[in-house]
Amino acid sequence: MTSPAGQGTAGAEAASPPPRPSPASGGGRAAAKTAAALPPPQAGEGRGGGNAADIRAGDWVERWLPRAVQPYARLARLDRPIGTWLLLFPGWWGIALAAPRWPDLRLIALFALGAMVMRGAGCTLNDIADRDYDGRVARTRTRPLPSGQVSVRRALLFLAAQLAIGAAVLFSLNRVSIVLGVAVLGLIGTYPYMKRITYWPQLFLGLNFNWGALIGWTAAAGALTWPPALLYAGGIFWTLGYDTIYAHQDKDDDALIGVKSSALALGRRTRPFLFVFYGVAALLWAAAARAAGLGWPFWIGLGLAAFHMIWQAARVDIDDPSDCLAKFRSNRAVGWLLLAGIVAGHFA
Repeated sequence: MTSPAGQGTAGAEAASPPPRPSPASGGGRAAAKTAAALPPPQAGEGRGGGNAADIRAGDWVERWLPRAVQPYARLARLDRPIGTWLLLFPGWWGIALAAPRWPDLRLIALFALGAMVMRGAGCTLNDIADRDYDGRVARTRTRPLPSGQVSVRRALLFLAAQLAIGAAVLFSLNRVSIVLGVAVLGLIGTYPYMKRITYWPQLFLGLNFNWGALIGWTAAAGALTWPPALLYAGGIFWTLGYDTIYAHQDKDDDALIGVKSSALALGRRTRPFLFVFYGVAALLWAAAARAAGLGWPFWIGLGLAAFHMIWQAARVDIDDPSDCLAKFRSNRAVGWLLLAGIVAGHFA
């Protein structure tokens, strides 16, 4: 039920009934009572039964972090970094596309930090908004909020701390980038609720997750032009593809509890639409490269990235949650291939 951002789809993620009323704040016991009052998961929950939870017991969070810190690491999805990568790559692409040759390493590092904390903030916000829904889905009911490990009040404080770090990163950039960073806040704030009103929350995730392409370009170049706009548009279609794959993990639960997604909208038509989404993404990225004047090495990177997306669309088993997750995670390869192509394209 959540997207890569932790925002309701990896992200990662039927007229929808309003969410059940829940306390605006309260301690862990109150949250636990809320979760306990919800009906148990019903049949079809990701075909995972009792092992469907997306929190893995015995992972590095449990082994290395103090017990008091573990729920916050999981709120920020530090145990599942793929969402950070998917948020980060468009920013890196924008920085690299605007560079005369090698991308600015200072900007590369700043965007890495910003992606990590803002992805965590998005996850935290989404979990606050979805805590009652998450308690009714096998894959998400053990998360910190529905399980009562963290209260809503403490989650809000954690959200504020992450946003403060993100703001510090943003305000280290130039004025145009700051304005763009502030402008996206409306998208970030409304996205977690889109699954209640539209079958296409994946589109809104794309609008959010690829905004970094615009900020990355302006951070390096100082003003917006056509290449970053085309890069951004291509990223939106890329996200439509991978997050639709991700959403198929939860389609049975989402249908039962009234949450909408592109997986439910497309159903058995998903595969041809994946080819369309990924094909349009590749065409828009090609247009961005031509507008930026990249040389022939770029086309090798784009070709390999396109081949990988074709493989995803052709091979994904939308009825196998584990395969959907594996195909979704494989999009990190698309990010690296396109980045390599952009950088190499400056040296032709």
